[in-house]
Amino acid sequence: MTLPLNQILPGDCTEILISLPENSVDLVFADPPYNLQLQNDLYRPNLTKVDAVNNGWDKFASFEEYDSFTRDWLSACRRVLKDTGTIWVIGSYHNIYRVGAIMQDLGFWILNDIVWLKTNPMPNFRGVRFTNAHETLIWAQKKKGAKYTFNHQAMKALNEDLQMRSDWTIPLSTGKQRIRVNGTKAHPTQKPEALLYRVILSASNPGDVVLDPFFGSGTTGAVAKQLRRNWIGIERDKNYIKVAQKRIDAVEPVGEEMLIATARQPRVPFGALVENGILSPGETLYFAKKGRTARVLTNGHIRCGKITGSIHAVARSLLDGAPANGWDLWFYKDRHGEKCSINELREKIRSKGQKSEVKSHN
Repeated sequence: MTLPLNQILPGDCTEILISLPENSVDLVFADPPYNLQLQNDLYRPNLTKVDAVNNGWDKFASFEEYDSFTRDWLSACRRVLKDTGTIWVIGSYHNIYRVGAIMQDLGFWILNDIVWLKTNPMPNFRGVRFTNAHETLIWAQKKKGAKYTFNHQAMKALNEDLQMRSDWTIPLSTGKQRIRVNGTKAHPTQKPEALLYRVILSASNPGDVVLDPFFGSGTTGAVAKQLRRNWIGIERDKNYIKVAQKRIDAVEPVGEEMLIATARQPRVPFGALVENGILSPGETLYFAKKGRTARVLTNGHIRCGKITGSIHAVARSLLDGAPANGWDLWFYKDRHGEKCSINELREKIRSKGQKSEVKSHN
């Protein structure tokens, strides 16, 4: 079966997912029903009614029913994900802990949990709890240890060249971004495009297939199209489908020349810097933390005191085993005595295309 790319598929997500080819999707973003368990209408102090989520699709008879529903659609998503694929699931305290446990039971390996901090959350009008100002995203890979896409440099660029953290401060969808029909919200839980932009940019590449099993108003498809990813949406509500299709049709993809930051970059080993005379054996490197230094060896390894190994292995050792990307943590001194990231030297090799064309910084 050929994948129905760039289409909204009407119907039940589990049934449709089972009909799609196995191992065919690069990325899944899922915004499932939260099972909010609202019993009564909610009113503000001025007695105006709060436009809360009271739709039938968010109502389940019991936790057991919700768990069974969750297990079914997650299993179907895992089936269509490539072995190198990842999945993002967003939820609140009402459901995310149950979802996370089921994901682990099904064999997903959790990579991160992301806290989405809302700058403009709805207050707790009754004053009996803390204001619920965040939601949680679980990012997981299909198989532990498999390769997966993570555009680390793109995320750093979005964050003023600092490593992106797991707390994301993003406002709710309001104003022009909030899709409305006849003045009423088209979908009660529309997610902000900024949130999906970060998810899709971080965990996929141009041309990849992004699937959303709870498509709603089409935010995933709109952002995927903008970033030149293929997308598949599944939605059972005909009104949501109309809204989403109209929204996506109006999106213009970014120019291909603008995608360079997210394209797969050729691998450049640290040893290439030594081979090409960009760094010299014996030259000193400076660690980002603890004031430690290392010397460059002829084989492309470095030595810091009694520790010898790759730029990544030595960095991990200095950080007591914590995950470490040596390209971000080691620095050299340029001709002016200024400390510069060794990653800049790697980018010079990439920009030239041929290692031999890169000139030494000395």
